[in-house]
Amino acid sequence: MTFSIDQNALVFYRQGEMCRIEPWGKDAFRVRSTMQGKFTGNDWALTEPVPQADVQIRIDQEDHWVGDGTVDKREVAVVTNGRLKVVVNFVGILSFYRDDKLILREYYRSYDGTLSRESRCLKMINREWKGNIGGSEYSLNLKFESNDDEKIFGMGQYQQSYLDLKGCTLELAQRNSQISVPFAVSSLGYGFLWNNPAVGRVTFGKNYTEWIARATKEMDYWITAAENPKQILQNYTQVTGRAEMFPEELMGLWQCKLRYRTQDEVLQVARQYQKEGIKIDQIVIDFFHWTVQGDWKFDKTYWPDPKAMVDELHSMGIRVIVSIWPSVDRKSENFWPMMEKGLLIKTERGAAQTYDYQGDCVEIDPFNPETRKYVWEVCKKNYYNYGIDAFWLDNSEPDYGVYDFENYRYCDGPALAISNLYPQMYSRVFYDEMSRLNKGPVVNLLRCGWAGSQKYGNVIWSGDVPSTFEALADQIQCGLNMGLAGIPWWTTDIGGFMTDDVNDPDFQQLLIRWYQFAVYSAVFRMHGDRGPYNIPPLDERDWGGGYLHTGQPNELWSYGEENYAIMKKYYDIRVSMHDYIKKLYEEAHTNGSPLIRTMFYEFPDDPKCWELQDQYMFGDKYLAAPILHLNEFSRRVYLPAGKWKLTSTGEILDGGAYVTVEAPIDYMPVFEKC
Repeated sequence: MTFSIDQNALVFYRQGEMCRIEPWGKDAFRVRSTMQGKFTGNDWALTEPVPQADVQIRIDQEDHWVGDGTVDKREVAVVTNGRLKVVVNFVGILSFYRDDKLILREYYRSYDGTLSRESRCLKMINREWKGNIGGSEYSLNLKFESNDDEKIFGMGQYQQSYLDLKGCTLELAQRNSQISVPFAVSSLGYGFLWNNPAVGRVTFGKNYTEWIARATKEMDYWITAAENPKQILQNYTQVTGRAEMFPEELMGLWQCKLRYRTQDEVLQVARQYQKEGIKIDQIVIDFFHWTVQGDWKFDKTYWPDPKAMVDELHSMGIRVIVSIWPSVDRKSENFWPMMEKGLLIKTERGAAQTYDYQGDCVEIDPFNPETRKYVWEVCKKNYYNYGIDAFWLDNSEPDYGVYDFENYRYCDGPALAISNLYPQMYSRVFYDEMSRLNKGPVVNLLRCGWAGSQKYGNVIWSGDVPSTFEALADQIQCGLNMGLAGIPWWTTDIGGFMTDDVNDPDFQQLLIRWYQFAVYSAVFRMHGDRGPYNIPPLDERDWGGGYLHTGQPNELWSYGEENYAIMKKYYDIRVSMHDYIKKLYEEAHTNGSPLIRTMFYEFPDDPKCWELQDQYMFGDKYLAAPILHLNEFSRRVYLPAGKWKLTSTGEILDGGAYVTVEAPIDYMPVFEKC
């Protein structure tokens, strides 16, 4: 194996593989390798310009004991960028050091002609490439040594109960309520981005860590070292981008339900909120307000004058957001023009269908610039020109009828190789054009994202999750890990999405507890599919804006006077925090900090804070402790060192210990740092 220096990068070749290690931002390296002789040129998430680094590259000789007891000289290379150093040995094993302390090393268990620890007869190598039969891509298996006592966080959103991901296997694929954002934050003081949108898997095992891409042309990852998680996020968002400054006029309540079926329903709700003296910042018009999927326009039967509706809502200070799906029904006026122009996803075999909810549909291919142009022009004509402010880009994974990724292909390549980037490309159908029109920050709502999605105006919500306390607990860790993966604009459906009976007292208790949590989160948004389904359809057609069912009312007053009083109380709390929330959004914009933060994000030197996942910091000031169980009216809360004020009584408590706090139904325990 030979080393060479190309400008400020180290390059080496081994057994047909070309590897390049180069500084990429503060205390960071980008590592790429390929079996194809050249790199693709794709930067994927690493889109932001970075300053030139003062890198040091050294190629040395090291002594190695060989089998006959003699010493052999072997070349090694050392590359240093600030606090981070990488050492490459003579068989191409990479070892990373933070302040000269080993933090990560590739896993190798194959005989190399020496008596080193890595010299085994298992024939397990650090970077394993296998050609995919019939294609130009390879499958890639990259392994690292596991570190005892290490904790791993971030990686996006997975519907499970674990905040610490050490010991977890995660699918690197997008699904409804699962969001793969492959950036991990380690308790050892480093961050690691798997800069590859291929479908695959990562296992943070006790014996080794394993990253798998099922189809790719190159390995690409980025690693940084820093003093604490806040600085890791700052380094990461410097190279992948940061969210714009969130508009002040959207920091309050967003009103939504499944589903407002007519413009009269929307206006009646808005007028009632105005009568109640409750300001809503945005009202959401959900799915099947259209004729058929892919027409991307209002059904004039029930939405006869969208511009007049929008004008009245604007006069109340309410913005309007409309649901858009990427699915195009064969009955749509846009289906055959898009199919003939190659603007839809292709299947490798069998029928063309990719989605089957309420129609025979094929979804758009946003990797194709002509697709992005076509869809935007239709939506601009039928929505944006009426004054619609934003778009709810639902089903943005996309939500395939069957998640057989090997059966789908985009214009840029097979889904196995790039599908995780789909939601980001879908968001750019709208973000790129709305930004060009320069009417202020773009804020669209999506159900999925990938690394770097934070810079494309994406509010990401946690998907169609059930209405259970277990799901509420899961959403806490989902939001915290999304924030650590660089996504600060994150939200949930208050009360969960799927409810059988809105009159069930247990559900109403859940709704209140979820609502209290949402007040202390980034985006405060009412939504849900509320049963029972006993509301008759508006007409008997099997298409259009009137045929599909709707959920029960989901406004603040919809759940009785007692619940309404609690929700109004917490609405007032949200409004009172406006200036503070604005400050948190400014931090997200300037340094990448999330609004809801793990305890260790604010208190990295407290070992106990690395263990907690049922409480969190809302910014640097408020410690929030959601109620996560039915009929739970008190709970234990850990207070880090310092003084803390309990917001219910004003009592000042000493930190460094657990306290038990009363939590009647109208109060979620919150402490203010003194």
